[in-house]
Amino acid sequence: MPRPTAHEALIYLMVMTSASDREMTDVELARIGLVVRTWPIFEDFDAERLVEVAQKCQKLLQDEGGADAVMALAGRSIPIRLHDTAYAAAFEVATVDLEMRLEERRVLQLLRRDLAVDDETVDAIQRAAKTRHRTLT
Repeated sequence: MPRPTAHEALIYLMVMTSASDREMTDVELARIGLVVRTWPIFEDFDAERLVEVAQKCQKLLQDEGGADAVMALAGRSIPIRLHDTAYAAAFEVATVDLEMRLEERRVLQLLRRDLAVDDETVDAIQRAAKTRHRTLT
């Protein structure tokens, strides 16, 4: 299996986080699209490829050991200096619907471990995401 690009691997982690509870909601899919269109890390990625990349990830996830394989691919494809960005993107998807299921929490724990994101960075990412998702009501 060819190694994904860093962009593809970042998308894989967002898709895996969204699919972890067996339900990819429209809100989560829209947030993945928003991240790809607006985050500087994706400025040289062709957003027209998003659906193709997401479908490729879904196929990988359906294989035996799929989630582990996706995490291993991502870990090898995303430069170490961007591991915190990868975690932030996955966390963004997990929190967009204002409810984080147990499966999403588990994926985020595995990402923290596999990407070696330290506790202080995790706390900062979580606080920033929660702040962004607050509403007036």
